[in-house]
Amino acid sequence: MHALTDEPRPRPLVSIPLAPPVRRTPPYTFDDDDDDDDDERDVPPKRWYHYIPLCCAIFLLLAFHPSLLIMLVNYHLRTLRSPLRFCVHLFVTYTLSFLAFSSLIAVLTRDPGPVIGKKTETDTRDEDMGFMQALMDTGDVTDHPPGKWCGKCSSSKPERAHHCSSCGRCVLKMDHHCGWLGKCIGHRNYTSFIHLLTCITLLALYVAMLSISAVYYAFTNPLSIDEKTPLHELFLTFLGLVVSLVIGAFWVYHIYLASTNQTTLENLSPFLLLREVPSLPPSSGQNTLSNPPQEHELSSKQRRLVRDAHNYIRLYDLGWRKNWTQLIGWRRPWGWLWRLTIGGGGVGDGRTFLRNPRADEMLARLAVRLVEVEKDH
Repeated sequence: MHALTDEPRPRPLVSIPLAPPVRRTPPYTFDDDDDDDDDERDVPPKRWYHYIPLCCAIFLLLAFHPSLLIMLVNYHLRTLRSPLRFCVHLFVTYTLSFLAFSSLIAVLTRDPGPVIGKKTETDTRDEDMGFMQALMDTGDVTDHPPGKWCGKCSSSKPERAHHCSSCGRCVLKMDHHCGWLGKCIGHRNYTSFIHLLTCITLLALYVAMLSISAVYYAFTNPLSIDEKTPLHELFLTFLGLVVSLVIGAFWVYHIYLASTNQTTLENLSPFLLLREVPSLPPSSGQNTLSNPPQEHELSSKQRRLVRDAHNYIRLYDLGWRKNWTQLIGWRRPWGWLWRLTIGGGGVGDGRTFLRNPRADEMLARLAVRLVEVEKDH
């Protein structure tokens, strides 16, 4: 009837808006040689004072070069009259300096590993969900197992990923947040970070050895060299030894972590093992532990048991050869040359990792021991 008359059609009482068309985008994939795409969502803005530690670090890398040139010219050229030694020392020091700065640039410019950049099957299924189905969806974060969901990012958290409060985001295989660089060290820039520590340590040791020999010559032959050059040599000796001890100790620690396939967070947080503990065996008494157990539920003996187990349960340790292959492996011809220059990035997608074949057995033993200790308590 309305089609035959000019009367307007009555409006419905309730109208449901149509869902906007879904824009299909290819899933994100991250490889060790792909371009970096930084995710700026929910990242707190940086002020100028946040860059002061980085400027201090760059200043320390450049501060010794004037004294180094003075020592090389006055000691090796004018005093010893050895152009060959002068050229060799100049080449080694500035090659290590170039490698240190190239790896520093790689660490600063490369994203450590965005978690929300890759879409999972669940995300793709949610995109295909209709409007009414989305209204009736009752999904909650409690449906996700502990450690697999980040409430701050409201997204799933892959294996070995952690949320950084300083960066305001989750990072794949997060190692730590470096205060000097003002950036997280994670899956995609950890190899370059180790390369940076290696170059700085070798450079500091090399400069310290050169300076010590020059200082010894200045004290044994005081009349053969001018008065100002020994001051530069003493400065280089002090700076080289201090940097070698401080950065060298940090470098040795990360060499140990890389050889055992651990991150700094995993090494310093023994109670992360509780997330991997299997279901606790049934107990005849009252079991107050949840599945998986929580840290606040443990007694003092159980906490000590977890700390002791943390010393020998290494979930991702495949042997030092495979660990280093996973860290600095390459796929392209002459890829080792690229790794030697800036360190490169980690192998794999940063979301799944090979596990120690003995890890599940050791975790099962830990679960049994936790129940036994609680029964005795």
